[in-house]
Amino acid sequence: MGGFSEKQEAMVKEAWEVMKQSIPDNSLRFFTLILEIAPAAKDMFSFLKDSEEIPQNNAKLKAHAVKVFKMTCESAVQLHEKGEVVVADTTLKWLGYVHLEKGVLEPHFEVVKEALLRTVKEAMGEKWSEEMNEAWAEAYDLLAAAIKSEMKQIEVAAASTAPAPAPAPALASN
Repeated sequence: MGGFSEKQEAMVKEAWEVMKQSIPDNSLRFFTLILEIAPAAKDMFSFLKDSEEIPQNNAKLKAHAVKVFKMTCESAVQLHEKGEVVVADTTLKWLGYVHLEKGVLEPHFEVVKEALLRTVKEAMGEKWSEEMNEAWAEAYDLLAAAIKSEMKQIEVAAASTAPAPAPAPALASN
């Protein structure tokens, strides 16, 4: 990977501008794709848990989808400008904590990536290209890597502060 180019950043920004014009539709499509790919993921989202279908006008669903779209777009900008994804420390800690708490595993990140890339492709229509797909994929991969790294740090910190197991009772010798 030879750095994130200005062209890649521009393609991600262009798609984001198009996607912002139909946030309700794109959010709904994004979560529909997630659940088509991995139906069990439904229980990981509080706003989907108790419903039989994806709610059409759910503010939390839209907000979550917008966060994924926007953070991926911001990752693209940072990749081009700084060569890395930089998420505010507090945001990254919160993302790591929430993803750990929800039991998010490596395959879940791949499901979200696939749904994201398909949503971008559908939203862009004729303007979509394989190059645009690769730009979004790279931006998402590096954002996901930052979240996974934070999750690992939280796990390590939790393990190091966990109380030591009680010593085994001594066997009585007669």
